[in-house]
Amino acid sequence: MAKKEKLLVIPLGGLGEIGKNMTVIQYGDDIVVIDAGLAFPDDDMFGIDLVIPDMSYLIENKDKVRAIVITHGHEDHIGSLSYLLNEVNAPVYATKLVCGLIEGKLKENHITNYQLNEVHHGDEVQIGCMKVGFIHTNHSIPDASALYFRTPVGTIVHTGDFKMDLTPVDGLPMDIHKFADLGRRGVLLLMSDSTNAERPGYTESETTVSVAFRKAFGEAKGRIILATFASNISRIQQAINTAVLFKRKVTVLGRSMVNNVQIAIDLGYLEVPDGVLIEPDELNRYPADQVLILTTGSQGEPMAGLSRMASNNHRSVSIMPGDTVIISATPIPGNETGVGRTIDNLMKLGATVIAGRDKRMHVSGHASQEELKIMLSLIKPKYFIPVHGEYRMLRKHGELAVQMGVAKDHVLIGDNGQIFEFSNRSGHKTGHVNAGRVFVDGLGVGDVGNIVIRDRQQLAMEGVVIVVMTLAKGTSHALAGPDIVSRGFVYVRDSEELMREAHEKVAAVLERCEAGNIREWAVIKSQVRDTLSRYLYEKTRRRPMILPIIMEV
Repeated sequence: MAKKEKLLVIPLGGLGEIGKNMTVIQYGDDIVVIDAGLAFPDDDMFGIDLVIPDMSYLIENKDKVRAIVITHGHEDHIGSLSYLLNEVNAPVYATKLVCGLIEGKLKENHITNYQLNEVHHGDEVQIGCMKVGFIHTNHSIPDASALYFRTPVGTIVHTGDFKMDLTPVDGLPMDIHKFADLGRRGVLLLMSDSTNAERPGYTESETTVSVAFRKAFGEAKGRIILATFASNISRIQQAINTAVLFKRKVTVLGRSMVNNVQIAIDLGYLEVPDGVLIEPDELNRYPADQVLILTTGSQGEPMAGLSRMASNNHRSVSIMPGDTVIISATPIPGNETGVGRTIDNLMKLGATVIAGRDKRMHVSGHASQEELKIMLSLIKPKYFIPVHGEYRMLRKHGELAVQMGVAKDHVLIGDNGQIFEFSNRSGHKTGHVNAGRVFVDGLGVGDVGNIVIRDRQQLAMEGVVIVVMTLAKGTSHALAGPDIVSRGFVYVRDSEELMREAHEKVAAVLERCEAGNIREWAVIKSQVRDTLSRYLYEKTRRRPMILPIIMEV
């Protein structure tokens, strides 16, 4: 009888962080990848456009990758798929709306060779030695799925992002019966969304936002500008429904918002009565109190629609006194400053701003503690791995699992790259694979690493000093210079004494090198850098980047 392989679960993103979700399920020579997401850069990642998971493990094992299965269409779950498909040729399985959103992204990134398979909730697909099933769940985007994997050692359930919404906007509640059925048959491992694990109680239904929208629309005297995530189709549907109720025309701004709205309308996930949508250049034909503008920029992103309006450089819309701006989202951790700045600027221009949860303009798409407990009680897993959250959220979710009867040593909390190994009798953490952040800067993927980021941070915070010297060929005798140029360190005209002394320090180094017959450029540069760095720190308590440049004559 053939020896049974171990089942490996390897998260490459989404553990100890929010975003860039990606998990590997591997049995023998069969790998299935769950999601391929991205994260947005922190404020100190200068010049970085996106952050994606380190996919080196998948690239090294690309012949074993049988499929990529996607839970839903948010950027933190599909945003790095183009980069993965560039390296790994594997079929993608997703529901109808998710396929539409993925197709738009792949075209945008000029990916032509791909195999996109549309599945329906309730379907089971044979992938390698595993059967993968799709279960309908609720989230802030329609067509969200949980996944289950029937493997040779037992069943794994991955919830994806979910909440238990009894009155969802599309009228399709979560398939709780399927989770209960899986639980009855026995589940080896549950991996569950931890984003709201610290929040007691239940998450409110998405439809509660409609009530807040109706109140705000009823009170607004001028135009309404509503910002939300471009992929939050349920929220966009509620905004359009409310606009129709108050006889307002709707225009959509922001490339991602325009694309997603069009895809959702084409696929039947967004219902818009005829004559409601208008083009941006038609805005001026309607009175201010008959217009709703839907836009991106709820996170204060500098290039998004709302931020451009707030800084008065949007080509279609200028903020006017009397405008009501609704920000139907809460800031992702790290984005609070950008959102605050946008709100300040909008208010300076005379707009009334209603933001986030304060007026019920936003509800979360993630399950709170009581819903997480319900999921645990339905599934009754033998082992539990909390996923999708920062470390404190994973820990809290682990504690909830213990309360719900999971053995404490069967709650496995790890980080990205951790290998979790399972047989039908045991489960534990073993080694690690390469995992981390890969920075996307323009067309470059991974060519900017931590060292480059550190250099950019130093340049941003301390500036740069360039030392130019002309030396006689084969000697360290200075024929010209040293000339010292400062950028972002000090203003030279205000610091002539400092610059003169810096010049003398470098000249003294060159004299010492000449006296000691030191001719290697690397040694001369190193001595110039060290001497100047010490002197400037002594005088200014700053450490600019120092670039010695030698020209030979």
